[in-house]
Amino acid sequence: MENTKKLGLGSAVSVCVGLIVATSCLLSLGQGMGLAGKSFIIPLFVVLILNGFLALSFQELHSMMPKAEGGLGQYTLVGLGPVASMVSTLSAYVIVDILSGSVEIAMCGTVLNQIFLPQVPAPLISVIILGVLSYVNYKGVDFFARIQNIVVFLLLASFLLMGIISFFHLGTGEIVTAAQQTKPQVTGIGGIVSLSALAFWLFIGIEFVIPVSKDLKNPKRDVLLAMIIGIVVLFGVQALLGVGMTQYVTLQELASNPMPHMLFAERCMGQAGVYWMGIVTLLAGISTVNTVLGGIPNILSGMAENQLFPKAFQQKNKYGVPAAGIGLLSGGITALIVTGFTQSSGLTNIILAASCFWLTSYIMVNITVLALRRRYPDAEGRNKKLVLLGIPQVICIIGDIYMIFNIAEGDARILIYKIFATLLLALIAFSVIWVKGIKKMGTVECPEMQTVNTLA
Repeated sequence: MENTKKLGLGSAVSVCVGLIVATSCLLSLGQGMGLAGKSFIIPLFVVLILNGFLALSFQELHSMMPKAEGGLGQYTLVGLGPVASMVSTLSAYVIVDILSGSVEIAMCGTVLNQIFLPQVPAPLISVIILGVLSYVNYKGVDFFARIQNIVVFLLLASFLLMGIISFFHLGTGEIVTAAQQTKPQVTGIGGIVSLSALAFWLFIGIEFVIPVSKDLKNPKRDVLLAMIIGIVVLFGVQALLGVGMTQYVTLQELASNPMPHMLFAERCMGQAGVYWMGIVTLLAGISTVNTVLGGIPNILSGMAENQLFPKAFQQKNKYGVPAAGIGLLSGGITALIVTGFTQSSGLTNIILAASCFWLTSYIMVNITVLALRRRYPDAEGRNKKLVLLGIPQVICIIGDIYMIFNIAEGDARILIYKIFATLLLALIAFSVIWVKGIKKMGTVECPEMQTVNTLA
């Protein structure tokens, strides 16, 4: 039979990088460099290593369950049961995407307001853009689908080119001299490493290569390689761009400005830089939110099909789209915009709250790997050379917990914990009530791995 799989390693890396690159990364990068200066590269490297270990976990799970395309939700279902599956899936894909999607769409509104439409309030612009994206996805039209690879290439190329221009002092703006540069607010190895939670946002989502693994020519090799190469490429580009930011903007300004990447673009290349970064912000924001609205409702539909979410989310409209999922996501994002949570001064806090949820999901993934090694010690597909006594998983768990406990300082930390704790407790309560009270299932009743792995 002819092999219809056409995607090579390059395409797999593009998927990893493309779904991670977003303007919220530029915001986090600018804030991190402003707080620690060039030393922010240290937490970037720490997170790079942790994500390398995480890639080993996802590779092992994918190797044992290659047909489980639902990713971490299906993995945790087999390893930890339905409640854990609901919590991990809703944490990583629903709550995180509502929080991060609101940041992305809020920055689109802010940029349009500042550059092109000063007379129109930024929140109103954001809601209009979100409404348009929700409508086209409701109609089943993904207008980015055919040009997604081009958009990803342009975004990554822009990041790299801006990094080169600023790093090598090729911009038209005035360079900040050593005498003019302000001192970093965060010093000492403990304080610098504690910024790993902020750096973590620049690498999240490496596992998104798994849903396309069925189309890869050599998935057994390329899933792991794509994740590793993707995070290494991102580390290099972001480190280069981050250092470049400090060449044209003082650390104090980077740390205090609500849109540090826009300030950097203006200082480096003047008005041309503002327009360039503005276009990058719009493309990245719209592309990211469009991907969320087009993909996450299908995950919710799959959960509903497995009785882990209300049946309404399984139903599709006449265009074949699970509309309830779009309504949940767009409604949550709109609520954050209209209530003022996405005011520019609070964007970083929203990103860090979202990081807590994704870190929680990754903790559960690593626990799942350890649990399945105990339940299925001789499982087919597991590469025993990469087990390494479970050390990578233990390091990941400890590192993720450390990042949650060092997510921020002062009042910001309290606010982030309030958001995280409130939503997490509500999510756990909903999951337990749904599984135990409504569906009469065991909260930790795990299906056999073969059952999930035989799903078409």
